[in-house]
This record gives sequence, C-alpha cells and structure tokens, in this order.
Amino acid sequence: MNDQANSVEQRFEAAAPAELSSWNRHDTTWMLGLFGTAIGAGTLFLPINAGLGGFWPLVILALLAFPMTFYAHRGLTRFVLSGREGADITDVVEQHFGIKAGALITLLYFFAIFPILLIYSVGLTNTVASFLEHQLHITPPPRALLSFVLILGLLAVVRCGEQVIVKAMSLMVYPFIVALLFLAVYLIPHWNGGILTTASQVPAPSALLHTLWLAIPVMVFSFNHSPIISAFAVDQKRRYGVHADERSSQILSRAHLLMVVMVLFFVFSCVLTLSPEQLAEAKAQNLSILSYLANHFSNPTIAFAAPLIAFVAISKSFLGHYIGASEGLKGLIVKSGKRPGAKALDRIVAAFMLVVCWIVATLNPSILGMIETIGGPVIAAILFLMPMYAIRKVPAMARYRGQMSNVFVTAVGLVAISALIYSLTA
Repeated sequence: MNDQANSVEQRFEAAAPAELSSWNRHDTTWMLGLFGTAIGAGTLFLPINAGLGGFWPLVILALLAFPMTFYAHRGLTRFVLSGREGADITDVVEQHFGIKAGALITLLYFFAIFPILLIYSVGLTNTVASFLEHQLHITPPPRALLSFVLILGLLAVVRCGEQVIVKAMSLMVYPFIVALLFLAVYLIPHWNGGILTTASQVPAPSALLHTLWLAIPVMVFSFNHSPIISAFAVDQKRRYGVHADERSSQILSRAHLLMVVMVLFFVFSCVLTLSPEQLAEAKAQNLSILSYLANHFSNPTIAFAAPLIAFVAISKSFLGHYIGASEGLKGLIVKSGKRPGAKALDRIVAAFMLVVCWIVATLNPSILGMIETIGGPVIAAILFLMPMYAIRKVPAMARYRGQMSNVFVTAVGLVAISALIYSLTA
C-alpha cells in the first residue's frame, strides 16, 4: 500500500510545476471559505462563555487562539495531503491505518462534525424566531414548521454542489466581515468595563486553570473549520502538487490571522459592553450574542442588523460543515458494504440530515451545553490528536516530527477531551 502511494506521489511530483505560483483569486476564495466555515454559531456564542470566566481567562484564551487553531488545522491538512491524489480524509485514514481503523476514524469524523449541524440548526431557528418576535413583532410560526423550512432551504443550496457552496460562502464573507466590524466598533461607546472590575482580582491558580480547562472546548469549536479541510487539501494537491503543503500553510495562516483578529475584537467589544449578569441571561435564553444585543439595544439599526448578521454567519457555517458531515456519512455507508449509486447516496444523506436536524432544532436543546460536551472535545480528537499520532506513526509524515508545535497541539487536544470527561462525570 505504501509503495503504491509512493509511486503515485512520485508521478505527481514529476508532473508538478517547479515553482510555486503567485497568490491568486483561487487562493483568496479558499481563504475566505475557511474563514466563513469557522465563523458561525461557535463564534457568536464565544463572548458569552468567555466573558463569564472573567478578565484574565479571556486574555489567556486570546493569546492561545492563533497558535491553537493554525497548528491544529495545518496538521490535519498535512494528514490529508499525505494520501494519494484525490483521496479525502476517510480514504487517507484507511490508507495509513487499515480498513478497521479507517472505519473507526470515519465514524468519529462523522460524529465530530454532524453534531455541529445540529447546533447550527438550533441556533438558526432561535435567531429567526427571535427576530420575528422582537424586531418584526410577528408571532413566529410553530417551531417545527419554522425549523423545517429553514433547513430545507439550506439543503437546497447544498444540492448545487461543493464549488457553489465554497463560492457562496466566500461571497457572504465580505458583507459579514464589514457588518461584524461595524457592530464591534458601534459597541465601543457602550463599553462599561464591567469585566475590567475582575482584572484587579487575579484568580487563584487552581480556579484559573479550571476556568481555562472548561473554556478550551468552546474555543476549539469557535475557530473550527475542520469539516472543509479535507476538500481544501484535496483541491490544493490537485492544483499545486508538491507545493500543496506550502501553499496550504499560506492560505491557512492568512485565514486564521483574519479570523483571530476579527473574532477577538468582536468578543472583547461584546464583553466590555455587557455585564456578567447579562451574559448569564443570554446563556439562559439559548440565544447568540447578536440576538441578545438586538433585544438589548433600542437602536433600530442594531436591532435589525444583528440578527441578520447572525443568520448569515450560521447559514454559511452550516453549508461548510455539511460538506464534511456528508463526506463522513457517505464513507460510513460505503464501508458498511452497501454501494448505492452516487445520486441515490446523495438523496439518502440529504434525507437523513434533513430529518435529524429538523427534530433537534424543534426540541431546542442548550447550544452551549452541546458545544461543551459534544462539539469541542470530539472535534479535538480528530483535529488535534489524530494528525499528531499520524506524524509519529506514518512514514509519509515523518518529516514533520520533532516540532514543538506538535507537543502544543497534542496538549490542547488532551485538555479538551479531559474537559468532556469532567463535564460528564461532575
């Protein structure tokens, strides 16, 4: 198997360009697509969870944001790039670890991503229902009907294909960045510094570590765009050959820099505007920070703009995560021995996604609870730990061994998973 993979890679290297081309529109589209996948429900709930922890935990999380997200996603990209040309993440796992391990990782990959679709389904339904009730003063339709129409609409976009999804997300990113930046700047005169009162009270080391420990899974989830990494890596290898790792790292670093700067400015602006009691109220209402701000301010511009921004953010993240979730489910169906035709497989996957997302959105479970106990930790297993294990064991990834970033990524992954165990047993 390794010899076959090496021969394919050698032939591909021979056909690859000698030098890496300059940055182009295709790279910008992917950069914005990655940004768009990550900025969604997690980001819109991050100010609530991070702000409740106090000032110092928020500062530490801000310092960890870029290295934590960049090194982890770079590792997963390199893992997919280490496989045969055209192989997605499920194929690469089977190639490196065997059929049984491939089936297990494919199952974990699916369960790392699919709950995110459920989270977005709940968040989208709550955002639209709150907008209808508080801003338009219209009684929302029954929750079951509203969630069904919203999810069906997003799945209609999915039917247009992967390239259309990526382009749609990249187009939506431009107005979203402007709107998010506008909102963060608008909040500056409303900063009351409530959280700064905790700055003079340095928490005990044990309390600080405990707060960070439970906050890291939410941070992992908030900056996560692992579901689209497989498609991203496959496309980079097809386009750049032996230079795929270098160009992928450039795209990832720019996407993460944009992501971290924008998100942290927005987070700090929200946290400095609202008191800890108001953040707790937003958490209890199961609303994103944008929907809560819309209901909090009397300014009609903010009241209408904030929910619309939340709608766009959650919608485009849903689309990006659907790519990964459908990829994982298709892999599970194929590995189970059943091999329906491509069109039939697409219909089966779409029907399953529609029904389950609709049921969960109707039931309205706690979004932050789902992030803390399912989303962040399970993502950490796939995004942080699996690529680091592959670097240690897979010959094709041996050149990445011995880097300090590997230790850092592994530590963050273990912290996120241990937080899950604690939250389930506490």
